[in-house]
Amino acid sequence: MNWIILIIAGLFEVAFASCLGKVKETTGTPMYFWFAGFLISLTISMLLLMKAIQTLPIGTAYAVWTGIGAVGTALVGILFFRDPVTFWRVFFMLTLIGSVAGLKAVSAH
Repeated sequence: MNWIILIIAGLFEVAFASCLGKVKETTGTPMYFWFAGFLISLTISMLLLMKAIQTLPIGTAYAVWTGIGAVGTALVGILFFRDPVTFWRVFFMLTLIGSVAGLKAVSAH
């Protein structure tokens, strides 16, 4: 169950990073709504990460959490913020996914 919690925490990490991207693009009232989304997503992500590390090894959990956040945010950047798609960018995202999957596979929990 804590692996599912950890994955959800990683998805909220993607959400808070995406909200920051929208804060950068907006002004006025919409900017404050996106910033509120950032704060809410950040809080949820941290609380879920805290819950997950109660039974998972901290090093593995943190690496998985940041991996989900890094790959997810890179994909959001490509899909919604017009970030460039290059061979090396995709290659390293796939390498990161493989590393996160490997950490989960060798985890004792």
